[in-house]
Amino acid sequence: MRQGQTCLLVNDQVEVIAGKDKGRVGKILKIDKQSSRVIVERINMIKRHTKPADASQPGQIVEKEASIHASNLMLICPECAKTVRIGKKILEDGSKVRACKSCGATIETAKK
Repeated sequence: MRQGQTCLLVNDQVEVIAGKDKGRVGKILKIDKQSSRVIVERINMIKRHTKPADASQPGQIVEKEASIHASNLMLICPECAKTVRIGKKILEDGSKVRACKSCGATIETAKK
């Protein structure tokens, strides 16, 4: 896969395969295709210290998700319920879809 390309889409269920959160599962919230980085729900949490906006609001520590490289994630197939590699399949009507390399099922993105 070339730099800046991922087969992952927003709302895909993924598992972390490398790093401090290895083995954890989450849903993709945001993708940066330029740098191949992904923000996954409740994965790679960081603490951000914020200053008070004005005298009435105190400073605080906010926890939020940091990005993780797409190569450290694997898609979970909704059909066979395990981590799989992704391929492309061309349907009879000529449209391209993502397909599970393990079971051959087409993978649609879950709607919000």
